[in-house]
Amino acid sequence: MRILALDGALARASAAVWAEGRVLAARSADGARGQAIALPPMVAAVLAEAGVKAAALDAVAAVVGPGGFTGIRAALALAQGLALAAGRPAIGVSTGEALAAALPQALRAGHAVWSATDTRRGRILLERFAPGALDPLGPPEPFSLEALPVPEGPVALVGDAAPLLAAVLGDRAVLTDALLPEAAAVAAVAALRLAGKLPPRACLPLYVEPPAVKLPPGQPASQG
Repeated sequence: MRILALDGALARASAAVWAEGRVLAARSADGARGQAIALPPMVAAVLAEAGVKAAALDAVAAVVGPGGFTGIRAALALAQGLALAAGRPAIGVSTGEALAAALPQALRAGHAVWSATDTRRGRILLERFAPGALDPLGPPEPFSLEALPVPEGPVALVGDAAPLLAAVLGDRAVLTDALLPEAAAVAAVAALRLAGKLPPRACLPLYVEPPAVKLPPGQPASQG
């Protein structure tokens, strides 16, 4: 099973080719902007390094959100175009799924995982996972730091807003180093999805709140 995975949801762009449980090639670049420019050459580089042509892929996967509007749309447009050209499925992976999959299995087995994405508007988007699970308990939900739910047991924190949650939750939480998704973990989740071990997820943007974009007066808002 050969999967090309892309991510541009948060402050990193990454791409990886994954086959039969291992990464054949990977590239990443940190930065809050520029995913639309960074991702196409990354894809070309990892495919060349892995010696895999797009037509030989079994699937193309991308992070659908939550995250930044521009980065998500850039990654999804590229993933959908490559999948269509190759005649292969495009698989969606949430930000939380990718981050949870990057954690050691032993840590996930003993802790619920909370994936926290910073909206930059005074709220965080919380995607929660039961211990040992990679299928979230529900869709991401918005919370202010003052109104966070109380965890029922120990939680492992991932995502770019994880340090903020760790300061609030104290010794009830373990702050991990999984703050930004990596394409290799995206591919691992997509492989489980392709094998029917996780529920399907469309390769379409996952919006929890409206994008923080101000349109010129009189211009209608996009319905995408």
